[in-house]
Amino acid sequence: MVDLIAHTDGACSGNPGPGGWGVLMQAKDGGTVVKERTLSGGEPATTNNRMEVTAAIEGLTAAPRGAEVMLHSDSEYLVKTMTRNWKRSANRDLWERLDTQVAKRKVSWQWVL
Repeated sequence: MVDLIAHTDGACSGNPGPGGWGVLMQAKDGGTVVKERTLSGGEPATTNNRMEVTAAIEGLTAAPRGAEVMLHSDSEYLVKTMTRNWKRSANRDLWERLDTQVAKRKVSWQWVL
């Protein structure tokens, strides 16, 4: 049973350029969404991939330790790095932060189009 669903997204204008990230967190009780919370932020000079990973970090950080989280993202880069061990040659600082948050929760990854 999933405790939380995190719908994440990130983007920037230009690559690099000013960017932002957002998360819609949904708490579930017996399959019914009982509470929602939104999170967002941005950076003045960033890349699309950095914003996608940052959204996942921020969503998981907002989830309690031990929670079961289904994370939805349209970022193939994010989801396949986490599920298929794609190479992490860039953004190592963010991957370390993400790994720390994932280790504290039960996370499932869902790539959405």
